Order: sequence, then C-alpha cells, then structure tokens
Amino acid sequence: MKKLLFIVSVLLISLSSFTALHKFYVSVTQIEYNQEQKSLQIISRIFIDDIEEVLRKRYDETIELVSETEETKVDQYLAKYLNQKLTITVNGEEMIFNFIGKEYDNDLVLCYLEVENVPPLKTITISNQALMDFFDEQQNIIHVKKGKKRKSLILEKEKDKGMLKFSE
Repeated sequence: MKKLLFIVSVLLISLSSFTALHKFYVSVTQIEYNQEQKSLQIISRIFIDDIEEVLRKRYDETIELVSETEETKVDQYLAKYLNQKLTITVNGEEMIFNFIGKEYDNDLVLCYLEVENVPPLKTITISNQALMDFFDEQQNIIHVKKGKKRKSLILEKEKDKGMLKFSE
C-alpha cells in the first residue's frame, strides 16, 4: 500500500509540474515589395493578448481588443505603438509607413501597413522592437518578398535589427 501511495504521489507531482503552460512570444511580419506600385505592403501578425497587455500598460488600462464596443482609439494606439517600434530603411533611406487598418484572426491581430514611393529595392533594413520591452523572450520574425525571392530574419531583444540584400 505504501509503495502504491508513493507511486501515485510521484505521478501526481510529475503531472502537476507540466500543467503550467510555457508562453511563446512571437510575431510575424510579412513585407512584400510591389514593383508596379512602388510600395511595400506589410502585414504584421501579433498575438492579441500580448499587444492588448502592452497597449493597456502604455496608453489605456481599459482598452479591449476584440470587443463589440471597440473604439477607434485601438487603431490609433496600434499605429502609434508600431511607429515607435518598427523602422524600415530601403537602400539607406528610412521609410514612413501608413497604418491601413487591422483585423482579427482567431488569437491574432493582423495589422496592415503600407510604404509608398519606394525606390527599386536593393537593400532593406528592418528594426522591430515590438513587445521586446515587455517580454524578454519575444522574437519578431520578418519575411521579405521581392518578386520570386523571399528572405527572412529573426529579431530578438539583443539583435532587434537586420539587413537583407536583393540583387536587381
């Protein structure tokens, strides 16, 4: 009986130690160079609960994403935050992006951004510090597509900036 009780105790302790979920902090940003429109079309995917926590701490404790009474200030806060945390430089010239809008997809918020009047893309430097000041484990994955070429970066707190080169 003592042996059975011991086994059950060890089993319960082992199982309970795995019940705490490990949170994975990641965002994915896709950048596509549209040569005809001379623009960068950008979609940044961020977990709703992570960005909501950041917006609450930075701007408004009462803010709720995915709310039926969601106010337009959510878009304003998202645009402001992304403008502070995301920089894009093309061929050595810093670009200004426009926040087009957002939509929700399950547990993600998809932020749509666009850079207009982009010169022919030779090099692109991206700094994405989104959520890094709140989550030490945050990784921001960047995919850049020019024509049929696709290149990627993984940005972290210690290395939040990277350059990709595209040949003509």
